[in-house]
Amino acid sequence: MEVLRVEELAAVHLELAGENDSGRSATTLYSRPGARLRQTLIALDAGQTLGEHQSPGDASLMCPQGDVLLRTGDTEVELRAGDLVAVPPQRHDVHARAASVLLLSVALH
Repeated sequence: MEVLRVEELAAVHLELAGENDSGRSATTLYSRPGARLRQTLIALDAGQTLGEHQSPGDASLMCPQGDVLLRTGDTEVELRAGDLVAVPPQRHDVHARAASVLLLSVALH
């Protein structure tokens, strides 16, 4: 079994996000052929937004570090360090109010 040091990966990707013109960096933590789960670590520099998109399946978003807004339609929810939310099936975006790290878990059908 491989143990991933999420805190260390988060630091690396926050640094990369700060260096990238896009203000973001991501890496897949778990996925394999035929898997029904994918987990991705996403780092966003302060002020960056992951543009509106549709979730590919049931998903949750955990915020190990930072402060983000998950927005869909007229609804928004703030996530801070330690918060977890089910991602709505509607189109949504994510805005980082501070440099932030997210763990996206998606059930693939």
